[in-house]
Amino acid sequence: MATTEGLRERKKRQTRQHISDVATGLFLERGFDAVTIAEIARAADVSVNTVYNYFPAKEDLFLDRGEDVADRLSRYVRGRRPGESAADAVLRELRAAVVSQSPTVGLFAGWADFMRVITDAHALRSRLWAIQQEALAELTATLAKETAAADGDPMPALVAGQLSWVHGTLMAWIGAEMVKRRDIGEVAREALGLLDEMEELMGRKVLEYAVRAD
Repeated sequence: MATTEGLRERKKRQTRQHISDVATGLFLERGFDAVTIAEIARAADVSVNTVYNYFPAKEDLFLDRGEDVADRLSRYVRGRRPGESAADAVLRELRAAVVSQSPTVGLFAGWADFMRVITDAHALRSRLWAIQQEALAELTATLAKETAAADGDPMPALVAGQLSWVHGTLMAWIGAEMVKRRDIGEVAREALGLLDEMEELMGRKVLEYAVRAD
């Protein structure tokens, strides 16, 4: 029984990824607004209803990892090491992503084309903004829970704002440089320097907030 359920879930993941890949290819080729759900369904050899079953909104087909992005900083905080603060954990994870030239921070050759699609589509820009707001709210709630903050305590929101600023600034800077089609290694090296500068700008209260007990 467990094997059958595993195969079913795997099939669903493969179908979802296939639809997303087909849609992304069409969006990159023709632009987001020029492609319809019906065209995506035909190209993916599935029904329109199947597309909507996996992706409730057209924007989700392109920004298909929105849930992962919305929870990213919260995951970093929840996974912080003993003796490590929330800020330390976020900075460590972001530095690791930059060093490994991870696509999660925009360090891949196709980033310029990816951003062009977003820039040209108001719906995608709006959805990206909504994801960022979801991430901020999720991080605020995570920090409040991790520190057992009292109701009305402003610190979780204040620290979440600072950490979201670090993440957003890093992503925006990398995106701007990758749009210039610069060498990925050079952008990564400079991004590490940017992270160092942002860490220096953060105050002690932020850097020492939510330290995990040893």
